[in-house]
Amino acid sequence: MNELIGRIFSFERNVFPNQSDLFAKLVRDGQSPKALMISCADSRIVPEHILAAAPGDLFVCRNAGNIVPPYATQNGGVTSTVEYAVLALGIRDIIVCGHSDCGAMKAVANPAPLATMPNVAAWLRHSSAAASVVDSGYGELEPAERVHAISLENVVAQLANLRTHPSVAAGIARGEISLHGWFVDIHAGQILALDGVSGRFETVREGTPLPVAHPAGQRFAASFAWPEAAE
Repeated sequence: MNELIGRIFSFERNVFPNQSDLFAKLVRDGQSPKALMISCADSRIVPEHILAAAPGDLFVCRNAGNIVPPYATQNGGVTSTVEYAVLALGIRDIIVCGHSDCGAMKAVANPAPLATMPNVAAWLRHSSAAASVVDSGYGELEPAERVHAISLENVVAQLANLRTHPSVAAGIARGEISLHGWFVDIHAGQILALDGVSGRFETVREGTPLPVAHPAGQRFAASFAWPEAAE
């Protein structure tokens, strides 16, 4: 803890003076983050580092397993964060970001160690769809391969959950919101992104278009013309 306290003093002496104009602008004008990132709470995955983000660039929600529970009437931290990001901040890009060697996904693959952690077990049930997809569709996998597959499918499952949130669904229908599924390979130092057309994760490479899970574009299901007003 003393080491962390020392870093506070370093921030006050070295970091803040060099960014004081930026912080003053953020206080004066408020925040306008470029994206909402829902990522894992794992200490090895730091969204601001991955995107080299400055203060004010990202609105971040972190939790075990980068989970987005399906929309429900009861209040929840992730639900409230999503709603605020879309309706109050006007965010148009939402990223669900998983990663390799994820402890939460290891627990989804093998729930036995969760016997003494009932709240964690209940939370990770939001990832049951990912495990079901892998177990029913992938055939025989080695344990490490199975965890990796569940981690990728979990990003897909959480994007599906995200679309149940009214603010997100409405924004997508209006063509104002894009959804992104990312995966950080912390062993290789690479970012994979879900391509909504192929359904596969592709390595993000400089000079090539970024794969997008659900690109912005109006998607109204009904197709009809409103009756003209009587003269």
